Amino acid sequence: MKQFILEACVDSVESALAAQQGGAARIELCSNLIIGGTTPGTSLFEEIRSVSDIRTHVLIRPRFGDFCYTEYEFRVIRREVRKFRELKADGVVIGILRPDGSLDKERMKLLMEDAGDLSVTLHRAFDVCADPFQTLEDARELGIRTILTSGQENDCLAGKELLRELVKREHGDLTIMVGSGVDAETIRILQPYTGARAFHMSGKTTLPSSMAYRKSGVSMGLPAFSEFEIIRTEQAKIRAACDVLEAL
Repeated sequence: MKQFILEACVDSVESALAAQQGGAARIELCSNLIIGGTTPGTSLFEEIRSVSDIRTHVLIRPRFGDFCYTEYEFRVIRREVRKFRELKADGVVIGILRPDGSLDKERMKLLMEDAGDLSVTLHRAFDVCADPFQTLEDARELGIRTILTSGQENDCLAGKELLRELVKREHGDLTIMVGSGVDAETIRILQPYTGARAFHMSGKTTLPSSMAYRKSGVSMGLPAFSEFEIIRTEQAKIRAACDVLEAL
């Protein structure tokens, strides 16, 4: 599987260990994966570091929602990038757009300086940008080496045509990482079609809460989310995806 990268998106120590045991090359660490991921706490990062040596890229996203940030939010993003660089993360996963849907190159340049020698991934802000081909070239100019994308669709299978065209434009200095809906079967379909060499998946499974007593009618957040379900990465799903890549 040396010519391929499988990255697992995780938001807990348990999921990080499952990803490593399943064979993932690295993890993208976040919090709140159920809403697309936000910046994790440093204690979570440090706990994973204490029990695992898997390469860890950290998502820096201050909130749920769009990728057009206020000055206060931008200051927070810069501080988080510098903090995880000091903590010796292997990479950061970032992205800022302007109101017109273009990549905010001025702010991104400052974040690249803050990241220093860390690996930098442009996250799925790319999937809601106005012009994916221009954004790819802007990312290349900034020195970004990985773009995480579903091909500007809700899932990667629906975005396969754009993904194939993006992979053609890698030119050896940039990697298109396929995300959203990735599992063993989608890799089996998409890799030969797109030529992609990098895939990003959560391998989620839903586990029941260990709570025996369950108070009904009280929600801690959005009513659509149950307080009595835990979402974790499943080792077997990561292993199945690795097996497909190893067979290619």
